[in-house]
Amino acid sequence: MKKIEAPSLEEAYNKASIEFGCSITELTYEIVQYPTAGMLGLFKKNAIIVAIKKSGETQAQIIEYTQSVKKETAILNDKESIETIETEEKIVEKRIEPKEIIEKEKDIVVDSFFDNVKKETPIVQVPKKEEFVKANTKGSSNFGDDRDEPRNKQMAIEIENQIKFLMSKSCFSIDTIEVDVFNSIAHIFIDGEDAALLIGKEGYRYNALSYMFFNWINPKYNLYVKLEIAEFVQSQQEMIKSYLQPFIESVKVDGKGKTKPLDGILVQIALEQLRTQFPNKYVAIKTGKDGKKFVIVNNFLTKLNG
Repeated sequence: MKKIEAPSLEEAYNKASIEFGCSITELTYEIVQYPTAGMLGLFKKNAIIVAIKKSGETQAQIIEYTQSVKKETAILNDKESIETIETEEKIVEKRIEPKEIIEKEKDIVVDSFFDNVKKETPIVQVPKKEEFVKANTKGSSNFGDDRDEPRNKQMAIEIENQIKFLMSKSCFSIDTIEVDVFNSIAHIFIDGEDAALLIGKEGYRYNALSYMFFNWINPKYNLYVKLEIAEFVQSQQEMIKSYLQPFIESVKVDGKGKTKPLDGILVQIALEQLRTQFPNKYVAIKTGKDGKKFVIVNNFLTKLNG
């Protein structure tokens, strides 16, 4: 007898018939787990069956083995082990959109996000929403803080209520969801017991959630999105700041440089910090032949007179 796992029961039956080299009608099987679609592509479960040829082991042996597999599967599902979550994250991210669309929208989201932030003030992320909002109002005198406009208040309430509804249907324990809309940006703050799970390993879920929010909010409200989950962005800024210290010293000596490949929001944080550090140099994100992104620092090209 064998344990068979597949995205659907039909595929599991077909897989079992291939494994045993017989038709489905010649199989005896027990269903261990029914497939589920999950939420937002997260925690999707495959169908699991225990199958054997009808002329194989006795029914008692099949039942005994099935119970063993069910117990093992239940333990894995109940624990929601970090290993399982991390293994699924890359699959989840890949299934959101075709690769070409993802890459195109990544650039739109992050470039627009940081361009708008640059007009306001350097990014400041803190765990408390009151401080989070206050930090973003600093330096807004030049750009104008229009959060009290009736239209912005209405959009903030609508977006906040819809995110609360979305999270209430998920398996994450989130107790804080607050939204402010000003300067054409929806500032979203999320926190709670499962904030770390919502961020995911190396920020995979954070990135996926940011893109999902943008794809919903930008077409409907014509807003860009600034998402903070607990202290994630703040911790990423500190990490990149430490990494960039020797790189910055090297650029000061050589006049130019290129970072190692960086993923997701890390490359955008590095871009912003390096632009602040070298305002008179050309600082930009480039994509290598392997599709990985990095930041380059160089001198601006100047035309010779005459």
